[in-house]
Amino acid sequence: MQTFGAFLVSFLAASGLAAALPAEGQKTASIEVSYNKHYVPHGPTALFKAKRKYNAPISEKLHAAVAAKKALTKRQTGSANTNPSDSADDEYITNVSIGTPAQVLPLDFDTGSSDLWVFSSETPKSSASGHVTYSPSKSSTAKKLSGASWSITYGDHSSSSGDVYTDKVTVGGFSVSSQAVESATKVSTQFVQDTVISGLLGLGFDVGNTVKPRAQKTWFSNAANSLAQPLFTADLKHQQTGSYNFGFIDTTLAKGPIGYTPADGSEGYWGFTATGYSVGGAKLNRNSITGIADTGTTLLLLDDDVVNAYYNNVESAQYDDSQQGVVFDCSEDLPSFSFGVGGTTITIPGSLINLTPVSDGSSTCFGGLQSSADIGINIFGDVALKAALVVFDLGNERLGWAQK
Repeated sequence: MQTFGAFLVSFLAASGLAAALPAEGQKTASIEVSYNKHYVPHGPTALFKAKRKYNAPISEKLHAAVAAKKALTKRQTGSANTNPSDSADDEYITNVSIGTPAQVLPLDFDTGSSDLWVFSSETPKSSASGHVTYSPSKSSTAKKLSGASWSITYGDHSSSSGDVYTDKVTVGGFSVSSQAVESATKVSTQFVQDTVISGLLGLGFDVGNTVKPRAQKTWFSNAANSLAQPLFTADLKHQQTGSYNFGFIDTTLAKGPIGYTPADGSEGYWGFTATGYSVGGAKLNRNSITGIADTGTTLLLLDDDVVNAYYNNVESAQYDDSQQGVVFDCSEDLPSFSFGVGGTTITIPGSLINLTPVSDGSSTCFGGLQSSADIGINIFGDVALKAALVVFDLGNERLGWAQK
């Protein structure tokens, strides 16, 4: 929605919530991020995706763990291409309209990247099968960007690439009339197999965009100056539908104050520094953690000393080489993990860190907190983001975190 109707504003004013929302007539957008009911978390797959995304080395054992999960799924269903669990690698789905008339595609909103790329009519049929695709020829507002191309190479040496169009892109009722849309002519296997998602909408900084010879602006960067405020918020929820709000902050979603800290966008990511951490409700220490807020990564990936400090409080925790991560007895109550941001404290309940059993029916579970050692960057992924309302403030180049 671009504006709030008079009735809604009057209702909110009467209920005492109006201070959280923009004034009548100011441009905003709000869009649901749907929980994928077919999502089946798998620890090694989540770790594989994170390492692959950030070009970290991927061990043969991690490849084997992911392959074993896929083989089991195929045996259980008889068809790895039609069972919904093939689309279980993405926890959240957001529908975006592209072109005129609108073509609606389910995309992954990703603050850890800066490209808007999609499966399209130019994608080989063998790769596009099962995906909703964008057809530039069916849009009256599509224009090919002459000489432009894009390419993303991943940690396992696979890649996705293609050419570029500009077209109308609408999110939550707010439209950017000439947005770069990267059309895939080649797509890596990992994305081909995940048929619930038809591409990514990057919400990182423009510097991270891969289009050549000239990098393109993200959808949010193009929209920012026309919004009531040049910011957006992410409200991701555990096994529930959440929302992205553009141009305003709905403070009723937060339980505590918003703590702001400078954002470092020099690498294209929403980088920030947590001022300390603690386990199980203890007082925060002064050991800072520099990392990024990434809606496109499932796990919380931190330095080994932080990971060890946490799991030293989990009696059954141990490193499982076959899973390439820390596991523990599913019945054990995990402690919370807290970190400081801008004078406030965000606490992740232990229930979110207990990610998933290592296999169906297993009494051993895979941790949502794992080591970032091979990646070279600490990542506050969905395990952390689900505990907070997170404000991505482009105008002030800062991140805000509030406990939910």
